[in-house]
Amino acid sequence: MKAKKVRDARLAAEGVAVGYGGRMVIDGLDVTIPPGVITTIIGPNGCGKSTLLRTLSRLLKPARGTIVLDGEDIGRLRTRDVAKKLGLLPQAPVAPEGLTVADLVARGRHPHQSWLRQWSSDDASVVERALAMTGVSDLADRPVDALSGGQRQRVWISMTLAQGTDLLMLDEPTTYLDLAHAIDVLDLVDDLHESGRTVVMVLHDLNLAARYSDNLIVMRDGTILAQGHPREVITAELLHEAFGLRAEVIGDPVSDRPLVVPIGRAHVEHDAQTDAQPDAQAHGLGDPP
Repeated sequence: MKAKKVRDARLAAEGVAVGYGGRMVIDGLDVTIPPGVITTIIGPNGCGKSTLLRTLSRLLKPARGTIVLDGEDIGRLRTRDVAKKLGLLPQAPVAPEGLTVADLVARGRHPHQSWLRQWSSDDASVVERALAMTGVSDLADRPVDALSGGQRQRVWISMTLAQGTDLLMLDEPTTYLDLAHAIDVLDLVDDLHESGRTVVMVLHDLNLAARYSDNLIVMRDGTILAQGHPREVITAELLHEAFGLRAEVIGDPVSDRPLVVPIGRAHVEHDAQTDAQPDAQAHGLGDPP
């Protein structure tokens, strides 16, 4: 039954092992990505988040196991066919110097080009729609390297949209962005999800991950500790187990999601600190100082 469920999935990993330089980062991992929602992979640095995303995207080839895309082994599909189904935005992508926004977004149409099918008015329409969806139409003639960080991220997302896929993989799309621009990019991701796309992304900010995700995958040391809706997954116990983080989890005052409030040593009210210590002990989070 489990094997059939994986094979019927839109995107899944089955017994996957991946490593670098002889060291396994992920070994024997199984995961299924639910369709039609935003899934965010979280976990401490070096736990295998980006490795998992890159493997699901066929950017990395597993040493063992299978990645299933629309019921097929992704390793047996042609690169062009994968690119028609799955759009990937890697970490900190770099465009050739002087390339304009329109030219970069147009590159998203490459998987649909061939000797028999050259650039057409349909391709131009797709690029125009992608620019409009991400709010960068007015930047079409600007060089990509002259844009702000937030603008560049929108342009790169626009390029993945031009591929015409309904499955988007985003590796840390808010890296190097200030909070205002990070919110702007994630609002765009949410809009894309609302238009019918399945999104899988890696984020470091726990509260943004909880706010913008329907499904969280929590990793540690190459394994999955928990998966599910943020309300079910984000607990003080799990944060300590995954991150070694001592925190309070409260209701987000502007959403129906959990909010993580870290507890450090500095600037902590005395009552909150003493109240948190018995709570930490009750949850097995360590002894009080």
